[in-house]
Amino acid sequence: MSLYSLARPILSGLDAETAHNLTIRALALGLGPRRMEPDDPRLSVRVWGRTFTNPVGLAAGFDKNAEVYGPMSRLGLGFVEVGSITPLPQPGNPKPRLFRLTKDGAVINRMGFNNKGAAEAEKNLSRRGTLAPNALVGVNLGKNKTSEDAAEDYRIGTERLSRYADYLVVNVSSPNTPGLRALQSTEELSAILTAVKQAKQEGPTGAPPVLVKVAPDLTDEDIADLSRFATNGLEDGLMDGLIVSNTTIARPDGLRDGKMAAETGGLSGRPLFDRATEVLAAFYKQTGGAVPLIGVGGIASGADAYAKIRAGASLVQLYTALAYAGPALVTEIKRDLLRLMQADGFTRIATAIGADHNGPPG
Repeated sequence: MSLYSLARPILSGLDAETAHNLTIRALALGLGPRRMEPDDPRLSVRVWGRTFTNPVGLAAGFDKNAEVYGPMSRLGLGFVEVGSITPLPQPGNPKPRLFRLTKDGAVINRMGFNNKGAAEAEKNLSRRGTLAPNALVGVNLGKNKTSEDAAEDYRIGTERLSRYADYLVVNVSSPNTPGLRALQSTEELSAILTAVKQAKQEGPTGAPPVLVKVAPDLTDEDIADLSRFATNGLEDGLMDGLIVSNTTIARPDGLRDGKMAAETGGLSGRPLFDRATEVLAAFYKQTGGAVPLIGVGGIASGADAYAKIRAGASLVQLYTALAYAGPALVTEIKRDLLRLMQADGFTRIATAIGADHNGPPG
């Protein structure tokens, strides 16, 4: 029996945020599991000049202060994303602010970018050569709630943290910071990404690519505008990809945990899967597959991860399902990816990217 199996009944009896904080402490003390067997080479994906030994990563929000990216990388994940990190520390929104919808395999959060700030993250990330020498680590940047100059906040985050990042994420899509989603407009994004480009420094694997994380609640017009912007951004060197998607402010029909579903905040987990995948596919189609995409939202199985890849994701990320199912889920997803791609006639997972748009192999 794994340590997680023993701890799960205790953690599930605590409120969600307390359980999360205890998990972070346990991981920091070295109590997390390790998956040391090498990945099957057929799961390898090369994007942005970096080789990911498998396409399954950890989404931002779990390791907000870059405290446990080392232990998490040893679960068998292909990459780990830390943050969101703001220039200055901030406490986030009042508690309670994290709610389990257990019957739906979902979570609602209104955390509000609670984190210890860029200086603390920099201190932790400066040790990555020792703590996670072989891991690929993304750094997710946000803006402070009270800041009036978003571009300056992202510039500061980039200046302090880009040297430790294998890729950077400009998070303009959390629903829990007032006005943040308005930064998804192409005019605002252009100013932010220009500031990021000017402040960016060489990371462990060269100059880190810059990704923009977008919401699933975009209109068709929004998707078309952002697709054009992203395609032009590749040419201009302003950005290198998109993460699709963040949490949703919508409440899909059929949620069974009605009381919790009434809480305000961003919904993640299984009910987000269909919409997030639909938006992912739309971005892939609108950009002609030219813009690398990371697919996030509702992945709880190998079949879910494979559907994201076929819809156009080069890489995928987990968080909510990992909290429910535990670390063994990573191994299960990788095993199922191999089985599913072989059944469809693909020799490598990379050749399945965008298969729903590109037709069968061969």
